[in-house]
Amino acid sequence: MKLNNLNGVVEIGNINIKCIIFNVNNNVSEIISTSVTPSEGIHNGVIINVSRATNAIRKSISNAEKKAEILLKQINVILEQPEFLCTRLSKHKKINGSKIYKDDIEFLLKEAKKQVTHNDTKQSIIHIFNHNYIVDGKKFIEEPIDVYADYLSHEMTFITMPKNNIKNISQIFSDCDIKIERFISNIFSLAANSLSYNDLHSGSVLIDFGFERTSIGIFKNLALINSATFPVGVNHITKDISKVCSLSLEESENIRNKINFLFEKENLIFDNNDNLKSTFFIDSNFRKISKSLILNIVKSRINEIFEIVKKHLTLNRFNTSANSKFFIAGGGSNLFNLDKSLSKFFDINVKKVIAS
Repeated sequence: MKLNNLNGVVEIGNINIKCIIFNVNNNVSEIISTSVTPSEGIHNGVIINVSRATNAIRKSISNAEKKAEILLKQINVILEQPEFLCTRLSKHKKINGSKIYKDDIEFLLKEAKKQVTHNDTKQSIIHIFNHNYIVDGKKFIEEPIDVYADYLSHEMTFITMPKNNIKNISQIFSDCDIKIERFISNIFSLAANSLSYNDLHSGSVLIDFGFERTSIGIFKNLALINSATFPVGVNHITKDISKVCSLSLEESENIRNKINFLFEKENLIFDNNDNLKSTFFIDSNFRKISKSLILNIVKSRINEIFEIVKKHLTLNRFNTSANSKFFIAGGGSNLFNLDKSLSKFFDINVKKVIAS
């Protein structure tokens, strides 16, 4: 096997930093090495402690390089931040009965990039998705080159990231003697690795239930047409239980992981008197904590997250009753019956996916 087309990817999460080194040969990717190390100095993709983050990222990359017996010069960085902005634009040009040329499409793209850059000088573009070309009122998915037309519209989506966040992360990788090739949105990467061609083409929603964030991606015509990340995740359920019930985070996480999110048949957690079983008191002294109290805490937070998702989909005119599909992923998707709970909330079939 020739290792002449090596690539590296680092995924920055709240819990772990994952590094993968792979080789591409004849359009086929083969993983050469992987590394998973604890994430430090990073919260929701943002650097909060430079020294600790540098050490954690250096360790992850170094471990993968040692296994692969190579040194990377550049690497791709996958992350998601609440500060990511998603902007949808439609640019227009009169063609006046002539053919549409590549230059016409490039002109509209340049105009859109100019507008996005001008509107927020503190953000940098990391993704551009072309999801529709409209020629004289008719939709084209592919570039309508050499088509005669009077009018051309180009619909695009831009994902931007704060420039200072880019500088901070870039400096850390520079200190690790490696250059960032490009930044990649985690929700986009997740969809590309877990959804089918038909799912991405016909229309899908992917919700990534993370540790302290929830990300939403809306896909159509093989493009990410809208995305958003909110700074609330499944760990907030744990912290709510801990705070209200005066339990340790470990105890609270254990309770959260045993909860049935359809909120029925909770005999694994509560005794015959509808109080929390004594086995859940690891660090704290045993006392009566009612079933209704704990379930109300969990329901309140999970309903908040569901309502955030619903509001975002409503604002973006996503029709859950259409043929579009609904998927969930991330560590939070493993909570017992969370997929069924979300199905019930939206009255739509929700499937759990695992990235390949």
